[in-house]
Amino acid sequence: MFRRLILLLVSLMSHLPVVRLSSCDASCAARPVFTPSRLVVKHGDPASAICSICQSACPENLFGLERSVGEHKTKGPTIEWKVDKMTEWSPSAVCYYNVNSQKCCGVLPVTVYKAPDNVLISFDPNTLIFEGHQYTLRCAVHNVAPIANLTVTFYKGKTQLGQKMSMKTQETPVTENYTLSTTLQREDDGAQFWCEAKLELGPEGPHPPPVVKSSPITASVRSNAVALISSLSLFVVVFSVLSFCKVCRV
Repeated sequence: MFRRLILLLVSLMSHLPVVRLSSCDASCAARPVFTPSRLVVKHGDPASAICSICQSACPENLFGLERSVGEHKTKGPTIEWKVDKMTEWSPSAVCYYNVNSQKCCGVLPVTVYKAPDNVLISFDPNTLIFEGHQYTLRCAVHNVAPIANLTVTFYKGKTQLGQKMSMKTQETPVTENYTLSTTLQREDDGAQFWCEAKLELGPEGPHPPPVVKSSPITASVRSNAVALISSLSLFVVVFSVLSFCKVCRV
């Protein structure tokens, strides 16, 4: 009966989230090793990793695993960490063992990602476009994580115009605007501009990497002659109105 109670307590403890170690040496020579050494998981997906504590059998009461989410099971000198559904954006998993009153630990880097909900491109300001003038392309990327791993590329047709990255480091989803200045010429009339957002998550990430593209916008470029005629026409209208007002006063 007592043995069953102990087993029940151990089972319950393996399902509880654990607080991170306050003092742990991650630079010790024979530190615990995770497989894989880095974990990349889509938010909402399952995840798992195995920690090898030491090469030979370790005293059971001198090692363990601390985690912020999921559960773990111990089998000999290894511990399996498992998450049925990744709901945290900054999860942690730390394997450790005690030696000479010190804790030697191995840390598993975990990246949780989410592809953008949508990507939109526009001209800023959204006014008439005239040849030879500089305009700003704005690419809005909505609800993506982690923002530091996102690369935004601007295109004119099939021609790459430039790439932008954010300096932000939030791990939770954010919305970010990326801008690129470009000078439009008369031959750009009718050209299609678009942008794409790509999450670069390294060799442990999904292949191909998550990519979301915007719908294209078409540039309507007017010549400077049209701009001059429009300005002259406006001047004539204003002059005529002022002249008419003077006649009315007389």
